[in-house]
Amino acid sequence: MKKGDILEGVIERVDYPNRGVVRSGDTEFIVKNGIPGQKIRFAVSRKRSGKCEGRLLDVLEKSPLERREPQCGIFPSCGGCMYQTMSYEDQLSMKEEQIKRLLLPFMEECGGDVSDIWEGIFAGPSEFEYRNKMEFSFGDAYKDGPLTLGLHKKGSSYDVLTAYNCRLVPPDFVRILNTVHQYFLDRNIPYYHKMQHIGYLRHLLLREGTKTGEILVHIVTTSQMHLDLRPLADRLCGMQLDGKIVGVLHIINDSLSDVVQSDRTIILRGQDWFSEELLGLRFRVSSFSFFQPNSGAAEVLYSKVREYIGTAENQVVYDLYSGTGTIAQLAAANAKEVIGVEIVEEAVEAARRNAQMNHIDNCRFLCGDVLKILDEVETKPDLIILDPPRDGIHPKALPKILSYGVRRIIYISCKATSLARDLPSFLQAGYHIEKACCVDQFCQTPHVETVCLLIHS
Repeated sequence: MKKGDILEGVIERVDYPNRGVVRSGDTEFIVKNGIPGQKIRFAVSRKRSGKCEGRLLDVLEKSPLERREPQCGIFPSCGGCMYQTMSYEDQLSMKEEQIKRLLLPFMEECGGDVSDIWEGIFAGPSEFEYRNKMEFSFGDAYKDGPLTLGLHKKGSSYDVLTAYNCRLVPPDFVRILNTVHQYFLDRNIPYYHKMQHIGYLRHLLLREGTKTGEILVHIVTTSQMHLDLRPLADRLCGMQLDGKIVGVLHIINDSLSDVVQSDRTIILRGQDWFSEELLGLRFRVSSFSFFQPNSGAAEVLYSKVREYIGTAENQVVYDLYSGTGTIAQLAAANAKEVIGVEIVEEAVEAARRNAQMNHIDNCRFLCGDVLKILDEVETKPDLIILDPPRDGIHPKALPKILSYGVRRIIYISCKATSLARDLPSFLQAGYHIEKACCVDQFCQTPHVETVCLLIHS
């Protein structure tokens, strides 16, 4: 057996995140983008050091779990979501089993009955049309094809499929996408080619306050053309929508990396922020400030976090990786003081404004890397809330966090494998997992949010 060989097999299970386990003879392969029970054809892509991986080529037979028709017109070619043919109940069961399997060794190490620790999975209120933020890419679906605007084809870094009826986003996003796409298609405006670094159109970034209906539109381009985008902004603002566009922005980005960032921002119409409401609090969110991408499920998540916080009366709470200060402000109701630390300056400024807007005066937000800022804060914490990025806590910051020896730590993870990597350090430092659960913020996709309450013994 060698690289490039074509094999067949049945996906026995899917481990988090999106790692299908397939056996061929005595060899176990990891093949992404599958569903348990599917019979697939795959190509051997890597075989070394005891690790074998394959690339999915075809689904030969459907899984018994695939009991419904997909709602999206470009499924399954699109890489945006992959579980539409499964019932939502089966999706939840599969995700819960994945996370529980990943965390089981740590829960067992803590002693006691695992069923008392593990609280299961909590669903978001909406299975579809739930995303309040989406980055769409300009490109083409095949070499030298017509302009497309949407999401990358599954397994491709270059081919882009027009997401003309994407079901992950609200209908307003689809209407805006189709209008923007047709506008540039009619004018034969070129997209930015990542390899040659030539072209103009890069991304369409849409953000919305689910509760408020306020929409922010960002058209991201290079500086290689000088095109007046105000007519497009006028057309967008004149559309009949369920919500309301409060701002249209032109983001100029000449970075070589394929990320949405701003070298310069031009406000074409309106303002550069929108507002959202969560659990009775109002938040002002700017273009690049982090905010949970599923507002309905975020309320489920934060309600569970608030439950884990419990009473924090007369206690100092650290909210590390605090973003726009959502968790910090929820914790403030029961705390003596909450100190939020966030590296994105724009998010820190938004957090300060949000606290002022919500008349919360026992929160303060510090801008900087957690690793460095902790050495500068003299006030010591009684409780720590961690909500790090996907890669988890910086290895050098973790010992500093553990050195405080606080009784309770709440770890919120958007990538459970990063949590699993960090947990041994907590257990070695004398913590045990008191409660754990996951919240499905990303229906139809492999992703899930995990929360652990850690108690110092």
